[in-house]
Amino acid sequence: MLSPLLLTVLLLGSVQTSTAFQVSTNQEGLIVATLENADLQDNITAYAVQVSGEPRLVLVPFINTSEPLLFNASFHGLCYTVGLLVKLGQSWSRPIRSIAVLTKPLPVRAAYISDYKEAPETGVVFDIDPPIRTVFSRVNISYTEGQERRSMLYKDFYKGKTVFKHWLPGMCYRNITFQLISEATVFQTSLITLSDITHTPLHHRTVPYPPLNISHKIIALNQRAAGEFHSKEGGWQSSRQARDVPLMEEPQEQETQPEEEIVSNEEETTPQVFFSTTQNVTERVNVSRNQTEEPEAQSYWLNPTEISPADRDEEFVNAVVSDYEDSNEPGSAMAVPTEVLVLATKLPPILLELRWLPPRPPTSYDGFNVYIYRDGNSTETATVDENTHEFFTELTEPGTYRVQVTTLSSSGDCEARESSADTGFTFYLSPTGELLEELRERPQGVNFRLLDSSTAAVSWAPSSQNHNGSLVSVLSTTCLKPSLSQRMENTYCSEENSTSDVISNLTPGAQYRVVVYHTNGPLISPPSEPVIIDIEPTGVRELTVYPLSPTAVILSWQRPYHVAFRKYILQTFFFNPVTLASEWTTYYEIAATASVIATVRVTDLLPAWYYNFRVSMVTWGDPPLTCCDSSTVNFVTGTYQGSLTRSLQELKSHNVLLELCKHRQMHLRLTSVGSAPC
Repeated sequence: MLSPLLLTVLLLGSVQTSTAFQVSTNQEGLIVATLENADLQDNITAYAVQVSGEPRLVLVPFINTSEPLLFNASFHGLCYTVGLLVKLGQSWSRPIRSIAVLTKPLPVRAAYISDYKEAPETGVVFDIDPPIRTVFSRVNISYTEGQERRSMLYKDFYKGKTVFKHWLPGMCYRNITFQLISEATVFQTSLITLSDITHTPLHHRTVPYPPLNISHKIIALNQRAAGEFHSKEGGWQSSRQARDVPLMEEPQEQETQPEEEIVSNEEETTPQVFFSTTQNVTERVNVSRNQTEEPEAQSYWLNPTEISPADRDEEFVNAVVSDYEDSNEPGSAMAVPTEVLVLATKLPPILLELRWLPPRPPTSYDGFNVYIYRDGNSTETATVDENTHEFFTELTEPGTYRVQVTTLSSSGDCEARESSADTGFTFYLSPTGELLEELRERPQGVNFRLLDSSTAAVSWAPSSQNHNGSLVSVLSTTCLKPSLSQRMENTYCSEENSTSDVISNLTPGAQYRVVVYHTNGPLISPPSEPVIIDIEPTGVRELTVYPLSPTAVILSWQRPYHVAFRKYILQTFFFNPVTLASEWTTYYEIAATASVIATVRVTDLLPAWYYNFRVSMVTWGDPPLTCCDSSTVNFVTGTYQGSLTRSLQELKSHNVLLELCKHRQMHLRLTSVGSAPC
């Protein structure tokens, strides 16, 4: 057995001579402890390492001092302390040297990138799937922006997600990778390890900003002006190369007209212009100097009553035999009058001009997409380059048009994307060529006034936009709340629209949600703020009391048929001998039913006592309404009457005397009928 002094000297010598003890991690993430020859001492029977960092201290002996010791740590990216122990006799010494080592974090298993909904032009959401038992402090995000490789360190990952808001709009970001970083500080020394990158690199393109100041102009042309415009405006033809919608050609007969007549027609015929921007400011500029026009030499449309030469030949071959032409006998089809074919009125030529400005910098974009929808169906789609900021097309059919111009970004390896902001506008073209613009302003100052229990008048403030009508939408918020057997409403259970500002057929006790829209032809404005109409219930009638005994009565009442409510509340008012106060108290609540007549039995009343009874209705509304306090009835309960069968001894008993004390009687009179022997 070594003395304590000798053991201390030996340990000090071991500390000085064990400088070759090394601890590191290998590629597999294992902790590697190595002993050199200088670490081996005489009189030492065994060597071991003590690992701290696990939930419990772990002691691992060296099986062979010439081979490194491998330890598989449970956590990755965590700082472990490895101490060298020597065995003297039967006990292990304290760590004679300790080395801190930071294990390598495992790589990210998968990563995802999505748009940041609040700002998809500059913001993205990073979502990584880190491996289990991995500790990391920051994430190194690397990506290629244009031709440059960039990196940034991000630490605010919550449950694997974080939001980054500083990318460029419309830019293609390629080869996006995520690398976990673990950090620790030991004795003012920083330890850093990085994970490998094994997941598939990602690509993401941000949404470009929309074009600015989109404006549109609608020009109404007649047929001759359309041909002149087509022949004179060379720039307009070049702008229309992105689409294949040919204009109507002028008949060849007009080419033979003298130049003087053409010049005079150019002076007489001038298009009428409708100009509008996305702010729905419509301006009609009539630049015509002379509204009179000469009749056309030849119409574009055939006379519906004129028969073509081909039809004449066919008519000759298929002509009806003259013997049957006058066959108008009963049952003959010859008596049926022939139908006259009426052709629809052709929409006058309409030219739509679109102009816009480039999106705000620093948007990366390659062009613009133009979408035109008529009555919900796509009628035209065109793409122009980034240097083109106008588009022209001819509208040939009446209907509701929706036009949208978006910014297109498509260069690079990322998927092409368009601007997502709503920059479109809507207008309506009538069959006569009349233009109606969309309404962007919602009705303001909506209010109502009850005319009676089933009628209300709705009003609103004047609008700054021109419109030719209004729509009042009504929906009952209480109709569907009760069960089907208890439902008392049959109107406005689903949303109903009306062009009248007077709402009729309302149900007393119901609650309604009213919304107002302005209309411009088939175009509808945004809805107004909803207005809630609460109508008080009618209350009950014919409230009647039927006595049963001095302590019980039956109450009966009726309700109107046309009313909606949730329940009845029966209240009593009397002088309480216990509290020495008179107040209204709720006695019973009765759920509403389809029955018009209701009855209830009231018990535990005081004999010879004055009572008031009141029945009110409570609605389904939020907040509920109660009506009415006027449905009351008063009643005085009866008194007990004695008989010969009740003895005086019973009258002296406590219970009977207690009941008698409750009577509002000044005295009690006993009467005996009959005679008894003296």
